[in-house]
Amino acid sequence: MLVNMKQVLSIADAGGYAVGSFNVYSYETIRGVLESARKNQIPAILAFGERYLENMDFETAAAMVKSESKDMDIPFALHLDHCTSLENVYRAIKAGFTSVMYDGSALSYSDNVANTAKAVEVAHACGVSVEAELGSLASGEHSHEGSTADEEIYTSPDQAEDFVRRTGVDALAVSIGTVHGLYKGEPNIRVDILRSIKKQVTVPLVLHGGSGTPENVLRECIRHGIRKINVNTEISVFTVEHIKELLKETTPHLSVLSLQQINAIKQVVEKYMLMFR
Repeated sequence: MLVNMKQVLSIADAGGYAVGSFNVYSYETIRGVLESARKNQIPAILAFGERYLENMDFETAAAMVKSESKDMDIPFALHLDHCTSLENVYRAIKAGFTSVMYDGSALSYSDNVANTAKAVEVAHACGVSVEAELGSLASGEHSHEGSTADEEIYTSPDQAEDFVRRTGVDALAVSIGTVHGLYKGEPNIRVDILRSIKKQVTVPLVLHGGSGTPENVLRECIRHGIRKINVNTEISVFTVEHIKELLKETTPHLSVLSLQQINAIKQVVEKYMLMFR
């Protein structure tokens, strides 16, 4: 059942858990996430990033998701992830995405507010939810988001309150020490900052950079208001390593490799789905 992300996160908030947001950019990733959600009867978010437009366009991604989810009886959302272009936000909405993320975190605060408010106005008129980001994540190993020049800028609780009030977003991604990709050293997650943000912000909070974050830390973040957690890099690394090992032993037909990818993707997705509950 394809719904907007606000509905999915409202259910999670009532239950005190987080929903996994898993990046998709191919038939295998889409099917892997949907099959995991169907098997475990757990809501999910399929996140298609702006950077994956080289893999497929918005219309193809939306059509593939709709085709593969015909019999789904649990709520899930098709979400545009980390989009810096308002034009692409509008294109995704037109294509059938039920949620969008306008990422103005690299802009000045005033420009981030102004552009995010524009995205919210259009999206809400179409029944689509909006996520935004305040603060900035550093880039870790194997990251396919951001760049090595990115620096960690923690989210200000006071600014978060002002931002949500002025933009009307449905969810806010915060920066508390996680990274895009895998950690290069021991992670230092500032749950104290998260607690302060939660006291001042009423919308569901989002944690980007779930890959490699210790389970006990993720659970603590969920206890303090995180309702959506993004996972991308670990799925990619695990699946690529699985295929490399397989190819050492045999040379299967390409169709078999596709099924092997789906099975590997499901292993990681299901691990996080169950962890976040």
